[in-house]
Amino acid sequence: MAQNIFKGLGIALITPFTEAGEVDYKALKRLVEYQIDNGADFFCILATTGEVPCLSREEKDKITDLVKEVNKGRLPILKYCGGNNTAAVVEEIKSTDWSGIDGILSICPYYNKPSQEGLYQHFKAISKVSPLPLVLYNVPGRTSVNLKPETLLRLVKDCDNIVGVKEASGSLEQVDEIIKGKPQRFDVISGDDALTFPMIASGAAGVISVIGNALPKEFSRMLRLEFKGEYEPARKIHHKFTELYKLLFVDGNPAGVKALLNDMGMIENVLRLPLVPTRIETKDKMAEILKGLRI
Repeated sequence: MAQNIFKGLGIALITPFTEAGEVDYKALKRLVEYQIDNGADFFCILATTGEVPCLSREEKDKITDLVKEVNKGRLPILKYCGGNNTAAVVEEIKSTDWSGIDGILSICPYYNKPSQEGLYQHFKAISKVSPLPLVLYNVPGRTSVNLKPETLLRLVKDCDNIVGVKEASGSLEQVDEIIKGKPQRFDVISGDDALTFPMIASGAAGVISVIGNALPKEFSRMLRLEFKGEYEPARKIHHKFTELYKLLFVDGNPAGVKALLNDMGMIENVLRLPLVPTRIETKDKMAEILKGLRI
């Protein structure tokens, strides 16, 4: 029976682009090393923050190979594979080379708006063919469907390789319900930077973080303090980030964190359409907060 290894600070890794709009593999290599050197516990690659809908198959393969090559097995890698056509997701899982990858992140089907039974059957079909542990991704704000706790716990009971959920429903009540009913081998992982502090306090095992791309050292320190029960110093770090949380997402993700990384001199501030860079006023506000955090 599979156990969850994706704990602590997970990085929802961005895809840097050059000014010409090509994948910036040199910047990506620097980012991976930066995360490893500054407190990251695992990587989550080629998901929403990585702008995966706008990447070609060839680019996704090259990014995967580069991350594996730079990582050299130092941190676990969770790779996204999901969609709203169950048969296509099943076929992609069966035809992909998963060597060097430690788990699969798969999102609730979007646009189709399946019932709870449809969600159950979708993930059960994926579970049957997956050669790796599965982390489900519940993000109703993007998919228009909510994977309810009773459906999730039914899946966990029936599928030995479902080891976690990236929970981004925004409901702490739902998080509590899952944690109260889950087996020990299964973990809740925060999918929302702003709710990570209360979710860890409720028993979540970690976060798949956007802000961690830019500030892994500071964010991982908050998690580590909290895991040790040192809530007051952890809360202080959480409160330092409060305004930044809002600004990061006001113009969409990953526009905010890319602007932050650009201010840090790590990447070009380039996204692929239909996404565009964050507004100048947002970028300036984040730059001011960044100065304060560094002080």
